[in-house]
Amino acid sequence: MLRYTLFRILGAIPTLLLVIALAFMMVRAAPGGPFDAEYIPSTEVEKNLRDAYGLDDPLPQQFLTYLSGLLRGDLGPSIRQTGYSVAELIGEALPYSFLLGATAMLLALLLGVGAGTVAALRQGSLLDRTITGLSLTGISIPVFVVAPVLVLLFAVKLQWLPAGWGSARGAATWVLPVVTLALPQLAYVARLMRASMIDVLSSDFVRTARAQGLGTATIVRVHALKPAMLPVISYLGPAVAGILTGSVVVEEVFGIPGLGEMFVRAALNRDYTLVLGVVVFYASLIVALNLVVDILYGVIDPRVRYR
Repeated sequence: MLRYTLFRILGAIPTLLLVIALAFMMVRAAPGGPFDAEYIPSTEVEKNLRDAYGLDDPLPQQFLTYLSGLLRGDLGPSIRQTGYSVAELIGEALPYSFLLGATAMLLALLLGVGAGTVAALRQGSLLDRTITGLSLTGISIPVFVVAPVLVLLFAVKLQWLPAGWGSARGAATWVLPVVTLALPQLAYVARLMRASMIDVLSSDFVRTARAQGLGTATIVRVHALKPAMLPVISYLGPAVAGILTGSVVVEEVFGIPGLGEMFVRAALNRDYTLVLGVVVFYASLIVALNLVVDILYGVIDPRVRYR
């Protein structure tokens, strides 16, 4: 297991380098610059600012300078937010995105696994068709449609919940963002769990357990749940990374100062170092979570062995 883990970590290095290089080139290729919208009293001041951040250096030199900083664990200073480093800004925004994403994913897992299991046990029934239809609806409707509809219904019409971050503080502020972010994940988990559970329930070891007189609840809890969770765990790797770093749409609609909202502002302001810092953080999180998922395979299913 240790050898496999080290091999995966070494294999992730070229992937991270490619992601950093592509993000670096795309940010630099975008029209405009970080100081275009600012009042610059003279070209000399602008030149001094560009020299201070190395923006006039050749692109290969800028890229190598940035990589050398990453090797030291330095994401660099923010170009537009003077006095703040990229690591500090990510550290300030991460708790909001983490709380939003972790709560949404926990809700999606609890309801999705339960709904998918019930649908598999009642295969072909009205309840199964209802859960399948709702799951398909949750997957089909994009988040940027769900968020305004929930705000219009529960915040504007019924006035049960606050419409966004600026209107109130407290637990009620998180209800609409969490539900909006959880709905598509819940739908995916439910469909995956239903299909996997149906397959597991038709396995030989489950038929053997039934022949021994075990009840359905015992069979599901002891024998079927773990193997049925394997496809869900595979999906959770990139899904958890995406949901923990926050949804751009959800954070923008509800005004939550998380990573998604910060990334949008940084891209609009051409804050090169901040955009790259978020990309590096996000890519590293995906690699780490995918590695955790692969290791969990061996923990949940003893038949899985790493060579």
